[in-house]
Amino acid sequence: MPSSGLVRVACFAVGAVVGGGVATALGANRKKEAVVIPAAHPAAPAPPIQVGPKGETRVSIAPGPLVPTAHLPKYSNPVPVNDVLDRKAYVAAYDRRLRHPAWTAEHLTLASLGRSAVKGPSSDDEKGDRGKSTFAEDEAIPLPFRARLQDYFRSGYDRGHMVPAADAKSSQAAMDETFLLTNIAPQVGAGFNRHYWAYLEDWCRRLTGSFSDVYVFTVPLYLPRKDGDGKWRVTYEVIGHPPNVAVPTHFAKVVLTTRPSSPSTPDVHEISTGAFVLPNAIIPDEAPLESFVVPIDTVERAAGFTLISDAIKAKSKHICKTAKCEVIVRRFDDAQKKTKAIAGPR
Repeated sequence: MPSSGLVRVACFAVGAVVGGGVATALGANRKKEAVVIPAAHPAAPAPPIQVGPKGETRVSIAPGPLVPTAHLPKYSNPVPVNDVLDRKAYVAAYDRRLRHPAWTAEHLTLASLGRSAVKGPSSDDEKGDRGKSTFAEDEAIPLPFRARLQDYFRSGYDRGHMVPAADAKSSQAAMDETFLLTNIAPQVGAGFNRHYWAYLEDWCRRLTGSFSDVYVFTVPLYLPRKDGDGKWRVTYEVIGHPPNVAVPTHFAKVVLTTRPSSPSTPDVHEISTGAFVLPNAIIPDEAPLESFVVPIDTVERAAGFTLISDAIKAKSKHICKTAKCEVIVRRFDDAQKKTKAIAGPR
């Protein structure tokens, strides 16, 4: 799916949020504690999303200088901080300082996933095959700011997809782009990336069975914790030798879905929205998905940019009211290990 037509639902008013912080409650599955979420480092704003009279969507990307060039020193041009990447199946902004995406955005439909409401998964031989993709450094990023394959070697973290490979089966080229390190962030492996995070990604895909359009933003976050001295601090690990790639403390999924309000009014769309923040840590399979629900404002203030306009938030229904917010536990990796053990060494 061309990313130039990535999202066409209601008008997302997009712009940077500057300064200040907000107190909110996170982690309902754990102790409810106040978490102060300050505005993050400067980040490229998420792409503006517009809707046409028939529900068609479009993302326009027009990055420009952060400051007037006339105000810059003669021999300096300190922009961009983020690189906006227009891919075949998604749009992303790469954070040069942290060496992972500041955000990714994708538009999911039955067609984009190679499915139909009747036939199920497509068998088209030209579709992307994960087994043919390999992780790769993104040569579009200048070397000093690039995430490197060696950074993840023996780091203890998985190379976690922000846009899942399973969301980009339209072609091998589209799938290969999800394996670029500009779409990757360090994630805890067993118990998170290979399990609960994967269940959440699957839940996002399954929304296409109930909604005509599903828009998904994935946002790495750095949230503060209260130390023993009563002060709030943000601490995080940096992997690589020398240290190069930051490890987010949390990850957010923000979804916006649309579908016709009724068969008789196909041009009138019902809009649902929701946000989930998960710690980058082992999460029990039995943890309720709704325990990670937070206001969309919480994610926006933590990340430092606006994803959805206040007008759309006000008129939309919460996704957990229009869809079942429940993950399906599928231990694919465990099943594969058992199969290999039964088959024996080759």
